Amino acid sequence: MWFRNLLVYRLTQDVPFDTEALEKALAAKPARPCASQELATYGFVAPFGKGEDAPLVHVSQGFLLISARKEERILPGSVVKDAVKEKVDEIENEQMRKVYKKERDQIKDEIVQAFLPRAFIRKSATFAAIAPAQGLIIVNASSPKRAEDLLSTLREAIGSLPVRPLTVKIAPSATMTDWVKAQKAAADFHVLDECELRDTHEDGGIVRCKRQDLTGEEVQLHMTSGKQVTQLSLAWQDKLSFVLDDKLVVKRLKFEDLLQEQAEQDGGDDDLGQQDASFTLMMLTLIEFLPALFEALGGEDTPQGL
Repeated sequence: MWFRNLLVYRLTQDVPFDTEALEKALAAKPARPCASQELATYGFVAPFGKGEDAPLVHVSQGFLLISARKEERILPGSVVKDAVKEKVDEIENEQMRKVYKKERDQIKDEIVQAFLPRAFIRKSATFAAIAPAQGLIIVNASSPKRAEDLLSTLREAIGSLPVRPLTVKIAPSATMTDWVKAQKAAADFHVLDECELRDTHEDGGIVRCKRQDLTGEEVQLHMTSGKQVTQLSLAWQDKLSFVLDDKLVVKRLKFEDLLQEQAEQDGGDDDLGQQDASFTLMMLTLIEFLPALFEALGGEDTPQGL
């Protein structure tokens, strides 16, 4: 139970996350299989364990963990397109007339409905951690759309969720550019060997560096020509490494071996104990790491009126 990506949201009001009430609310929107004519379904599942008795809310040291699952039928667009074309050609050849857009769309709908029961089903889970004392919701996703699917379904379940993406006062790209130029990041942060550089012009070039000395002359020359750092690999203390982008998304998060070994020792021999220990240690680390990251990026930006 180690998150690989982080999208961080700020609760703009105090929300009393009562565990029992939240459990009942999530149970009203359970994950379920797609019916034969459904493209997708979305609902909550137990983050740990299986079976009807597994709780939908896992609680540890004041932190809450929830999970949502999406099931969707995969219908390749090329298959539908080919089938539509075949049907249109058949009508035009047999009836000697042109098939126009309205009829073509109707044919497409009929083909999709006919193909759906035979389509493959893909399942994907999204985890989110709630830290009520810190006023944060942390989603294990790099896609805002995927995070919003979970948050909007949670909002429907509990009736209200006053939350917004966390932002900082200075553009992350400006701070990361300064770090690479100065060849030094903020306290406890260390620049690693990967970055993405973009020209500030709309049609400007993009340079991606991997396993590269970012203090070297080649990279610094790109900076001199006006390119901005839009992604940068960093390490924090001796606990984790990650890639930060200019949208404040933390990607490819990796907790160092010492933390993982500590979780293994704390968790005991059973799987649930291991998962609980990993989640707890991860959250204790994140509530220390995230404020340090936001402060290093100029401090959290709080819009007026919130």
